[in-house]
Amino acid sequence: MRALAHPVRLAVLERLQRHGPATATQLSPHVGATPSVTSWHLRHLAGFGLVRDAEPGTDRRARRWEAVARGFRFEVPEDEEGRSAARVLSREMFLHSADLPHRWVTQTEPGLDPEWRRLAGLANTRVVVSAEELADIENAIESVLAPYITRDPADRPSGARGVRLLRYHLPESAQEQTGEIV
Repeated sequence: MRALAHPVRLAVLERLQRHGPATATQLSPHVGATPSVTSWHLRHLAGFGLVRDAEPGTDRRARRWEAVARGFRFEVPEDEEGRSAARVLSREMFLHSADLPHRWVTQTEPGLDPEWRRLAGLANTRVVVSAEELADIENAIESVLAPYITRDPADRPSGARGVRLLRYHLPESAQEQTGEIV
């Protein structure tokens, strides 16, 4: 988890997941780091099995990297070190994604066809569940999404496009439950 808890590494992994294999030089302008720093972060991610060498391009001197998976999910370990690492990663992920809705509304949404604009949206649903039930909800969502995540690009229907699904699971504090904090 600590391997991902860095803004450049998160940006590198997201760029590879979204756009496919690339070199450190190709990634660097998109992740806010020099090619040498980007290369260092790629090697660090590779050490944890999150990225790997892609098939070589036409220039064999340029090392091409690819993400091992199209996304990731992590559970918070029970030990203190693991909880600390999960907290740092969660914080970085929240910070990394915080402006996505604003950027979408101002930059992407105005140019969408009406069909796609209609399907876009947001849900803000509060449920009262046990910890086990919340885990069941997350597992059910993952099961629904799995066929679309693992689908071969050649099997995508005509007109398909990338859609970002942001999911937050934010348990309330004890004070919020009793109404002491709004």
